[in-house]
Amino acid sequence: MVRSMMGFTDLPVNLWGYALEAAAYLLNKIPTKTISTTPYEIWKGRKPNLKHIKVWGCPAYVKKLQTDKLEARSDKCRFIGYPKETMGYYFYHPLDHKVFVARGGTFLEREFLAEGSHGKEIELDETQEETNETTAAQEHEMEFEQPFFDVLKSTQRLQSPTIVAPEPAIVQEQVNEPEPAVVQEQVNEPILEQIQQPLNPIHEPLRRSSRAHRAPDRLNLMVQDDLSNEVHHNDDDPKNYEEAMQSLDRNKWQEAMESEIESMKINKVWTLVEASKDIKPIGCKWVYKKKIGADGKVETYKARLVAKGYRQKEGIDYDETFSPVAMLKSIRILLAIAAYYDYEIWQMDVKTAFLNGELKEDVYMTQPEGYTSMSDHKKVCKLQRSIYGLKQASRSWNIHFNKTIEKFDFVKCEEEPCVYKRFSGSTIIFLVLYVDDILLIGNDIPAMQGTKVWLSEQFSMKDLGEAAYILGIKIYRDRSKRLLGLSQSMYIDTILKRYNMENSKRGYLPIGTGVTLSREDCPKTPEERERMNRVPYASAVGAIMYTMTCTRPDVAYALSVASRYQANPGEEHWKVVKTILKYLRRTKDQFLIYGESELKLKGYTDASFASDKDDSKSISGYVFTLNGGAVSWKSSKQATVADSTTEAEYIAASEAAKEAVWMKKFISELGVVPSIEEPIPLLCDNNGAIAQAKEPRSHQKSKHVLRRYHLIREIIERGDVKIEKIDGKENAADPFTKALGITQFDKHKWEVGMKYMTDWL
Repeated sequence: MVRSMMGFTDLPVNLWGYALEAAAYLLNKIPTKTISTTPYEIWKGRKPNLKHIKVWGCPAYVKKLQTDKLEARSDKCRFIGYPKETMGYYFYHPLDHKVFVARGGTFLEREFLAEGSHGKEIELDETQEETNETTAAQEHEMEFEQPFFDVLKSTQRLQSPTIVAPEPAIVQEQVNEPEPAVVQEQVNEPILEQIQQPLNPIHEPLRRSSRAHRAPDRLNLMVQDDLSNEVHHNDDDPKNYEEAMQSLDRNKWQEAMESEIESMKINKVWTLVEASKDIKPIGCKWVYKKKIGADGKVETYKARLVAKGYRQKEGIDYDETFSPVAMLKSIRILLAIAAYYDYEIWQMDVKTAFLNGELKEDVYMTQPEGYTSMSDHKKVCKLQRSIYGLKQASRSWNIHFNKTIEKFDFVKCEEEPCVYKRFSGSTIIFLVLYVDDILLIGNDIPAMQGTKVWLSEQFSMKDLGEAAYILGIKIYRDRSKRLLGLSQSMYIDTILKRYNMENSKRGYLPIGTGVTLSREDCPKTPEERERMNRVPYASAVGAIMYTMTCTRPDVAYALSVASRYQANPGEEHWKVVKTILKYLRRTKDQFLIYGESELKLKGYTDASFASDKDDSKSISGYVFTLNGGAVSWKSSKQATVADSTTEAEYIAASEAAKEAVWMKKFISELGVVPSIEEPIPLLCDNNGAIAQAKEPRSHQKSKHVLRRYHLIREIIERGDVKIEKIDGKENAADPFTKALGITQFDKHKWEVGMKYMTDWL
C-alpha cells in the first residue's frame, strides 16, 4: 500500500514514513478479510468518521501566517498525513523541503486524481508479517495498544537518516470560524505547531509485533491513532455546506437551514442590492451544531448563518463591540437563593437572538451558499439587522433586549447588567440573560407564565420548562428538602475522552502535597521542547478552567499552579495537569450543593507565604459561601512580593474584601436577603493581618505596602465587612493556597458544599 501511495506521486522517497503512518491510519478504518467490520469499530464500538480523509500526496493551498500586501496569501504544498497529537494535517513544502502542521487548507483532490500517476516505480523492502495470536477482544482491553500501532511505533526505532528535514516554516492555518454563541470560557489551544521530524529511510525490515505495548505514564500523551479522528472532528457536525449535503443527516440539516432562512425573512435581515466597485461585501458561511440534551441524546439540529466578521474594518463596518454577559457567580448566587426560598427556576431559549439587533452601520454580505437567488445572483445582501459573526452583533442584541424588557417593568441591576428584576407586591421574578439563554426565577407561577407569554410575543422563543441543563451544567433539585445541586459530570467525561484519560487511574487529590513546580521544570533541550510541543497543554488547562469556574472550586489551586507554565510547559507540569484530570475522573459525580443552611454570606481568606519558587511571591485565596455552598472563589499569585506572612495574609484579605463589597451590593439589589445589610464576616487565620486591617499599627512594617491594599481598612470602617479570627485548620480557604492531605482537603470540600448525591439526597 505504501509503495502504491508513493508511486502515484512525485514526492521524495524519504517521505515514506508519513505514507506508512497514513496507510496504517486508513487500514484501521477499512474492513478486513477476517472480520466484517473495521479495527476501529472493534476498538471504539462505533463507526469511524471519514469526512476529514484526503487523498495522500494531493496538492493543497495553505494560508501563510504573515504576508505583504502584494505577496501570495498561501503556499502550494502537498498533503502527507494526519498528526496524532494535534488538530490539522501534515503538509510538505516542495520548495523549502519542510514538513509542518496546519489545521486546514484548500485541497485539490479532484485535479490531482484527474491527472493520473505522477510518480515512478518505488522499490521498498518487503515486510515479513508474523502471525499475531492476539484476539480482537484482547486488543480491545489494551489501554494504549491499537491495530497497526505497533507498526508505527517501530518506525521510531530506526536509525537517523542521512537527510533530515530542516526547521519548518511557520504557516498560518486555514481560518475556521467558531460557533457564534458564547457558552464556554476556555483558553484556546494552539492551532498550529511547528514539527520537525526525521524522514527515515529503511534500514531494517519491519515486522508486526505480537506483544502489547504500554506507554509509560509520564509519556502518556495523545498517542492513540483513533484519537486523531476525535481531534480532527470532535463530533459529527458538518464543517461546511458541502459536508452537510453529503451527510446521512442531510434532511435534518436542510430543515435547519430552511428554518434559519425563514427567520431571516421574518426579521427582514437583509435586502438585495446591486454590487458596485465601492461595495466590498464580507463573506458568510453555514455553521452546523447538534444540540445535546442532559441525557446525551441529540435534541435539535441547528444551522446558523454566520458572517465572516473578521473581514470587517473598524470605523467602516463597526464601531463599539462591547456586550455584557451574566457572570457565573451571579447565576450561582441566584440559584442558592432559589434553593433557600424554593423558587421556581424556568429556562427559555431565544431563537436567532442576534437577528433582533438593529445595525447603524452599512454592512454588505455575499448571498448564503445554497440560497443564492438565480435571478439576482450578482447582487449582494445589505444587512438591516445584526447577524451572527458580526463584531457588533452581540452588542446590538443586548441593546435591543434592554429596551424591550424595560417595557414589561423589569429593572436592570446596576451591579450585574444581565440580571433583571420585577417586583409587584409579593411577586418576585428575576430574569438572567446569558447571550440567548434565559433563566426565570420567581415565586409566582401565574406571573412567571405571563412573563413567558410576553417574551414569546416579543421574540421567537423556545420554552424549555423547568431548568435542568444550562451552559453545560446539570441542575438537580430535591424540593422537599430545599436542596439544589450543580454537576458537570458529562462535561468532565468529554474532556477526559478528549485527552485520552477516560481509562486512567482515579486520583484522590488534584495536586500532591509534595509537588512544587517552577521554571526549572521547563524543557531545556530541543528534544524536550519538541516532545512537549506535541502535548495539548494549554488546551487541557482551558478545558479544566471551565469546570473550575462553574462548579469545581476544589481544583482552583492546582489549576492556578499549572496555568502559569502554558508558554513553555515541561513534563512535570504536564503530570500535574494529568493529576487534575485523574482527580476529576474519580470525583466527576460530585455536586456543588446549596441548601440546609442559613441564607447568610460568609467569606474565608488565606495566603501561602513566598510559595512560588520562581519569584518568591505568595498565593492568595478566598471563598464565599451562601446557603451552604460556594458562590465565589479565587486562587491566584499575588502581584507583589510580600516580606512576611502577615503582609501576605493582609494582601489576600484586601482582595477578598473587594470581592465582598461587590457581592454585598449585588445581593442588596436583589432585595430578598435581609442578612446582607449586616457586615459580611471575613474569616482570617492570621492575627497580625487582622490587626493591620482594623487599624494601622506599625508604620515601619507596612509603609512599603501598596496603597491599594489599604482599601480594606475603609471597607471595614464603613461596615461592609467585619474581619474575624478563625483557626487555621478550620479555614475553608486553605485548599485555595496550598496542597493539603486527603483528610483536611475532603473536610474543606464539604464545608464549601462539594458532596456526592448520596450525601445530600
